[in-house]
Amino acid sequence: MTFEEVIGQTDAEQRLLQLEREQRIPHAMLFCGPEGCGKMAVALAFASHLLGDSPMLRKWEHPDLHFSYPTVKLPSMAGDRQPVSDDFAKEWHQMLLEGPYFTMNRWMQAMGAANQQAIITAAESDEIARKLSLKSNQGGYKICIIWLPERMNPASANKLLKLLEEPPQQTVFILVSEAPEQLLETIRSRTQRIELRKIDTPSLEQALVERRGIDGEVAHRLARTANGNWNKALEELDAGNENVQFLDMFIMLMRLAYTRNIHDLKKWSEVVATFGREKQKRMLVYFMRMVRENFMFNFRQPELNYMTKAEENFSTKFARFINEANVIDIAGLMDRAVRDISQNANAKIVFFDMALKMIVLLIRK
Repeated sequence: MTFEEVIGQTDAEQRLLQLEREQRIPHAMLFCGPEGCGKMAVALAFASHLLGDSPMLRKWEHPDLHFSYPTVKLPSMAGDRQPVSDDFAKEWHQMLLEGPYFTMNRWMQAMGAANQQAIITAAESDEIARKLSLKSNQGGYKICIIWLPERMNPASANKLLKLLEEPPQQTVFILVSEAPEQLLETIRSRTQRIELRKIDTPSLEQALVERRGIDGEVAHRLARTANGNWNKALEELDAGNENVQFLDMFIMLMRLAYTRNIHDLKKWSEVVATFGREKQKRMLVYFMRMVRENFMFNFRQPELNYMTKAEENFSTKFARFINEANVIDIAGLMDRAVRDISQNANAKIVFFDMALKMIVLLIRK
């Protein structure tokens, strides 16, 4: 994996290479940035650069490169056993070979997870400590890439903190985070933050043309709609992508709330309650984006909107119902629903409550 394979992010590349040239590579770095911007791609490229050109990196099986990531407990696992990354090493390496741009949903599918929340366990932190206590196999750096460290449970986070306070010799930790604010402040303070921006539209457009063979005009619209998110750009190429279903559920919720159809709102709540919790959270995040897009649609400035054609068609008539009087409260209502679902609240109650409150919010002007 080289930096040439990363889409955009030249600023981050130059900063990392400068740290190496000046021999100032920190023992722990926190890669942050919006979803789909290529944080893992940059992490893999930098790790490959530090470890040198090795055939082992082609399959991500270098003995001095370690990965840690969220896992789930499968029914086949013993009752008192905590899952660790090595339990899913085959699935992880297969996913990396398919490309460094992926989502939590993709990883959950690879693990065969059902209605579960993936976490990094305390047993996993013990495994990291054990592996990094060994000497470097190749005599250089030992690198540990931790994907989504915000999913560490408290015991795991505290054990990682001890490792960061007293890191093994010649070890570099790269934490790749979607939500760094959820990490312990003590962990954040012991890392050097590398902030990645959204992929610039020209780079995204160029990648769609060169890597996917998309026509220039189509690539331009896709790149704008994706708004710096390569994963989203790829999703839009798939006519059956999840966002199509989410748009249908959003339209149904708003229409039923506007007509005050409580009976069918209850049915709607029961349907979305059958989704897995991770999917429910993704749906709510999509809903919040649609609220933002519809609010901005009212300003009649196309450069402010990032919607697909189907989303625009709905917003043409619906946008007027999202205004200064209700936009903040609607977004807050959905944000609280994400929090409640994350805390394992009863999904039927959470979504029905949200649907009933939407009736009141939509009539505000």
